[in-house]
Amino acid sequence: MAAATAPAKCILVTGPPGVGKTTLVMRVFETLRASQPHLSIRGFYTREVREASERLGFEVVTLDGRHGPLASSKFSSAESLRWPTVGKYKVDVRSLESLAVPELQVKEGTNLFIIDEVGKMELFSSSFFPAVMRVLESDIPILATIPIPKFGRDIPGVARLRNHPGATVLTLNAVNRDMMRENVYNQLVNMLTAT
Repeated sequence: MAAATAPAKCILVTGPPGVGKTTLVMRVFETLRASQPHLSIRGFYTREVREASERLGFEVVTLDGRHGPLASSKFSSAESLRWPTVGKYKVDVRSLESLAVPELQVKEGTNLFIIDEVGKMELFSSSFFPAVMRVLESDIPILATIPIPKFGRDIPGVARLRNHPGATVLTLNAVNRDMMRENVYNQLVNMLTAT
């Protein structure tokens, strides 16, 4: 590694669906908030919407607790018929843009961005990826999740993040989950103390 290379400022957590990427991110966030309450952390996460054992969709949740729909298999309005789909889910781009995109504004005093996730649903928004790239170019540390390539093919926007020189990609699996949480937390603390 060349001496002129800037240290990584972006941790991308990837892994198969359901492995615990969001859980890892939220536990790291909660630990940071408890151990360093002075930090200004901006961003959002996605969580599953379930009814009994059936997953009906996802919602976007800001770190200050505001939430709204991201995608659902139950949307049935005339408007939702025109929305993009991922599998059985209709994606509510307007909801994503009203909640998540404002959280990705680079503002003075922000210490860390959390972005869960940069995936196919979120990338239907024309303003989402440019906002993510502005955050990445801001030199403010980022903890984000990305999907694992499907059939060896990456989503173009995700590939740009994965291949960014300031990004470190960590692959989560059932065996390394607990160790990975501590590793991510320690890397972020080191990034935050270096800024």
